[in-house]
Amino acid sequence: MSTTTSHTGGCHCGAVRYRVDIDLTQPVVQCNCSICSRTGTLLAFVPESSFTLEKGEQNLTDYQFNTKVIHHLFCKTCGVRSFGRGVGPNGPMVAINTRCLDDVDATTLNIQHYDGKSR
Repeated sequence: MSTTTSHTGGCHCGAVRYRVDIDLTQPVVQCNCSICSRTGTLLAFVPESSFTLEKGEQNLTDYQFNTKVIHHLFCKTCGVRSFGRGVGPNGPMVAINTRCLDDVDATTLNIQHYDGKSR
């Protein structure tokens, strides 16, 4: 049973803001790849239709590496990666950095480790 709730989030300086419908009872991913381990993201994936960028499209910078299938987006002003975009098995998706959700304590989330370093 899904317990999807609506949350707001964004970058540190507030230039990028979004709303997302997300089920935080599901595990979030702590990946050990070179970018995730350095930035400390805890990721939850949602369909593109569950995400609304409320402001800051012009303030986003896109970084891609390796296979270049994920758009690692970050704020030009403060450098925070509050979400990314890509394509998952069910179509377009958004990777939410749950540490950037306004009303969520990341220490309460169920963390699942993912070995992205070996892929």
